[in-house]
Amino acid sequence: MPVTDTGPAPRVLLFIHSLHGGGAERVAADLSAHWAGMGREVMVVTQASAEGDVYTLHPKVRREVLHTAGEGGGLRGIWSNVQRVRALRRVVKSFRPDIVLGMMTTASVLSVLACAGLSCRVIATEHTHPPSQTLSGFWQRLRRLAYPRAASVVALTRGTADWLAQHVPGSKLAVIPNPVHFPLPRAEPVLTPVSGDGRKRLLAVGRLHADKGFDLLIQAYAKLAASHPGWDLVILGEGDERRALEAQALEAGLASRIFMPGRAGNVGDWYDSADLYVLTSRFEGLSNTLLESMASGLAAVSFDCDTGPREIIREGVDGVLVRPNGDVPALCKALDAVMRNDADRVRMAQAATDVRDRFSAARVLQKWQELFDGVRGTGR
Repeated sequence: MPVTDTGPAPRVLLFIHSLHGGGAERVAADLSAHWAGMGREVMVVTQASAEGDVYTLHPKVRREVLHTAGEGGGLRGIWSNVQRVRALRRVVKSFRPDIVLGMMTTASVLSVLACAGLSCRVIATEHTHPPSQTLSGFWQRLRRLAYPRAASVVALTRGTADWLAQHVPGSKLAVIPNPVHFPLPRAEPVLTPVSGDGRKRLLAVGRLHADKGFDLLIQAYAKLAASHPGWDLVILGEGDERRALEAQALEAGLASRIFMPGRAGNVGDWYDSADLYVLTSRFEGLSNTLLESMASGLAAVSFDCDTGPREIIREGVDGVLVRPNGDVPALCKALDAVMRNDADRVRMAQAATDVRDRFSAARVLQKWQELFDGVRGTGR
């Protein structure tokens, strides 16, 4: 699907806290690279320095660092935010972009404030589902004031757009998902998965954080392990919950069948060596790991979070949605059914690869182009 560009190419400025890792940061790097590759003038502005960058920008993308990372709350934080707005406004006036894209809540709010009275159009973005955010009352109030003044507010999912319509009235909303990356890039650290031993593997990928619900997954697996002796559980990732999860696996007597190898830069190899993907998040935006696993040819069993999985999984076609969210017995029932039925699992796995087209970069970039055309025609 070609991405059509209509009219003069807009100059685009993307503002984000840093490029130190994360989903929104990767999207900023990917979008800026695509637009620069099309011959557009593109600048990425960060508050934090380039030291510690995880993502490399396209050589034609200009980089500006404000050196304004730090506190954002209290009286001191208010003054810091005034300084951020002033610094960003100076860069915007110098670069003279047609479109300023704020990446995530605080960057979006600061972008709206910094561009007040200027001719550029501001597009705000939400990369998580707001009810799951730890956002102070100060920033929530600023969001309610700022977003209606943006040319558009982009949500990753319809569920998040519906929430914004209710809680941030006056916002001009659009839904644009993240594209799926396939084949997946390889990076360090490289961890080699075990394969060829005749065992099946239930795989989960993500930060070892309470939001990801891996404690619920271990509870469910503990109930299933005896009836599925050929299946092991692999939780790929790193985080603060490691000790608690390891203790939970040990207490269940399953330390030899639950593996937590850490964070891998070659996650594609782990998808390839698995037999079924499971997502047990309490909250999600749009799950990149769910998209990646399905693109890699895995059927998926996922909790039906408020947003995300229900917009990716086609019930019974390429996966199973578990309701209600967080219900361990319901998760056990769904996993048991898919784990014991090889034919169904293979059928859903084959259909799962459709996400490569449904969430392709070409489709997503076309949505961005249509949004750019729309906001440039609004006169805002």
